[in-house]
Amino acid sequence: MTAEEIRRKYLSFFETRGHAIIPRASLVPHNDPTTLFTGSGMQPLLPYLLGEPHPHGVKLVDSQTCLRAQDIDDIGDNRHTTFFEMLGNWSLGDYFKAEQIRWFFEFLTDEVGLDPEKIYVSCFIGDEKNGIPRDDEAAQVWQALFQEKGMEAHIVELDTAENGDKKGMQGGRIFFYNDAENWWSRGGGLTSTPIGDPCGPDSEVFYDFGESAHDATYGEPHPASDSGRFMEIGNQVFMQYKRTKKGFEPLEKKNVDFGGGLERIAAAAIDSPDVFKISLMYPIIQKLEVMSQKKYEQHTEAMRVIADHLRAATFMAVDGVTPSNKTQGYVMRRLIRRAMVKALELGIEQNFLSEVVPVIADLYHNDYPEVADNREKVIALLVKEEKAFRQTLRKGLRELKKIYAKNNGVFTGEDLFVLYDTYGYPKELSQEMILISL
Repeated sequence: MTAEEIRRKYLSFFETRGHAIIPRASLVPHNDPTTLFTGSGMQPLLPYLLGEPHPHGVKLVDSQTCLRAQDIDDIGDNRHTTFFEMLGNWSLGDYFKAEQIRWFFEFLTDEVGLDPEKIYVSCFIGDEKNGIPRDDEAAQVWQALFQEKGMEAHIVELDTAENGDKKGMQGGRIFFYNDAENWWSRGGGLTSTPIGDPCGPDSEVFYDFGESAHDATYGEPHPASDSGRFMEIGNQVFMQYKRTKKGFEPLEKKNVDFGGGLERIAAAAIDSPDVFKISLMYPIIQKLEVMSQKKYEQHTEAMRVIADHLRAATFMAVDGVTPSNKTQGYVMRRLIRRAMVKALELGIEQNFLSEVVPVIADLYHNDYPEVADNREKVIALLVKEEKAFRQTLRKGLRELKKIYAKNNGVFTGEDLFVLYDTYGYPKELSQEMILISL
């Protein structure tokens, strides 16, 4: 099943269960000076989760494009991306745990076709000091659902991820972790929950790619490990408490906030831990293979960076961002330039955005009309930035070779500053450019 089909099925699935489909919010948040980009599916819905009535009612569903600039340096592995889509559904005082957990499980198994044997979940272990019980309600719903599939779902208490690294699975299907893993508030954990804020336990859902995907250097496998075996594909937040000066008190009106990574669910659907092999990513990789005459398997890191960064830059342009040296524009410029440097690694020296960006636009224009409407404008904008930076590259590379010859292959901090100050190289790219050019 393609990622496009999963997105459409998800929206339809929840629409038939009384949810209003709402449009995605812009990647650039409105009236929110605290962040440059919309970084999660719930971010645009936060006022309504905090009590403001939503014009479309109390049951909502969408697919929200998101961008996390802080993840730029992580791009290159098989699951991190700066740009991603978050499938989301919300109950604003309507249904709660039993319905939410059942619906998401049914969507994964009956609609997407995931093997329930490969699904593992986590719940909140509780906190005696703060008077919050273990979330047995969520765990019991999960056990009943697995039982319907003929599976016995054993419960294991791991408390911390570090304990999990030591103790491992222990035959479990449902795992209890502490607030570092399974608690939601705007401040993070229990003690950092702001006074007056709603908060609550969450139940995360993981897909198991099998023992062959496990990196033993992380210790024993368990869902909250970063070892590669498990991938989180959804998180169900149950806002059922409010923190007061006296402690945590039950909310009268309880909310559900669900977020599931479209790219990750699509990777699970094809049973591949590499999200770059899904239908929204691999056509970009294939285009790069043709242009470079190189194979993805031998140049995975460079091709992943290009595919991710140009997807992000394309949607930023759709939402009105232009390259600059400030705020969102600086992030956009940095993404484009990093993609260009990686293209040089692949031997792609000709202008290539005019060939790659249309491939990206084609992947989204059917489901996001704004992509189709702005197609030519976006291509022109990104190609203009590429041409400008390519000229800067040519000048700087000539200077690099002069410095290299003069200093017998040694580069000082002063040399690197000259590259940045005189030739406009982003500081974080200087070392990459040196390695490519010499």
